Amino acid sequence: MPKQKTHKGLAKRIKVTKTGKVRFFSPNSRHLKSNKTGLAVQTYRKGKFARSGDMKMYGKLLNRGLLSQEQHEVLRSAKAESPSAAKG
Repeated sequence: MPKQKTHKGLAKRIKVTKTGKVRFFSPNSRHLKSNKTGLAVQTYRKGKFARSGDMKMYGKLLNRGLLSQEQHEVLRSAKAESPSAAKG
C-alpha cells in the first residue's frame, strides 16, 4: 500500500502555527512593484491566515487536521468562557 505524502508545493508556501492555523504570504508580492499602488504593496508585507473554506483542501493535501482563523477564535472564546462558568 502506498504511503500518504505531503504536498510539497503547498508545504513550501505555508506555515502551520502551533495552534494549527495556516499562515501564508500574498502572491504577486516579490517583484514588479512599480505598477502597483503603495497600499497594495503595504498589504503584501503582512502575512495572512487561511479561511475556513480552504481548510478542508489544505488538510487533505498536508494529511493533518488544521484550524482556520475563525475556528481558532471560536475555540479560544469557548475556553475563556468555560472556566469562568465553572467557578460561578
